[in-house]
This record gives sequence, C-alpha cells and structure tokens, in this order.
Amino acid sequence: MHELAVCQALIEQVERIAREQGARRVLSITVSVGALSGTEARLLEHAYPIAAAGTVGAEAALVVESVPVTVRCRECRAETEVAPNRLLCGACSDWHVDVVAGEELLLRRVEFETAGAAIH
Repeated sequence: MHELAVCQALIEQVERIAREQGARRVLSITVSVGALSGTEARLLEHAYPIAAAGTVGAEAALVVESVPVTVRCRECRAETEVAPNRLLCGACSDWHVDVVAGEELLLRRVEFETAGAAIH
C-alpha cells in the first residue's frame, strides 16, 4: 500500500520537528492531498494508525484537507477548478492548460505539546 509508505515518511518528518521543538507529544497533523497526487485520502487515514504506532504521533489526530484540481488556461488565462479526469478550461473548454493546484501532498501543520503548552 503506497499510503503506508507516505504515512511512514510523514511520521519521520513529524518526529524530527517534534524533537527540534522539544515536544512531549503530537496533538494533530494536518496534510493537504491533491486530487492528482496519487494518494487516496481515505487510505491515508486508514494507514496512519499503523505507521504512527509507538511514535510520538501515535495519539495525534490526522486531518486531511482535500485539494481540488485547478488549471490555468494558456489561451484565455482563466483559472478554473476542474474534474481530475477532465483537464479542460472551465471558461473556454480549451485543452491547453497548466495544472496550478491538485498535485500536491503537503505537511501543512503539526500541533504538539511541550512542557509548557501546545504549540502550532
């Protein structure tokens, strides 16, 4: 399962950040998953507890933000949200488009607890 490897890499990043900040535990992890990222949000949510078991993020909530596909037309310059399987300009229907959002898989936010208080 590809999503398990993604979660394992995510946990490695979170553990590094937690160490650098002196965190006692991680409260939540927010990731953005684009519709064209090759990662299924639902499978990511299922794989997360397996990857996080025994780590500083074991009890952290995983928040997955879905990012729709947005394209910019090379002809009319419009930026429109489109279906992942229909990369056409939403304004003029031209197929000469560039994807400007929807391919990303990003760690957006880590909320953790230190000896003093929660940090974002």
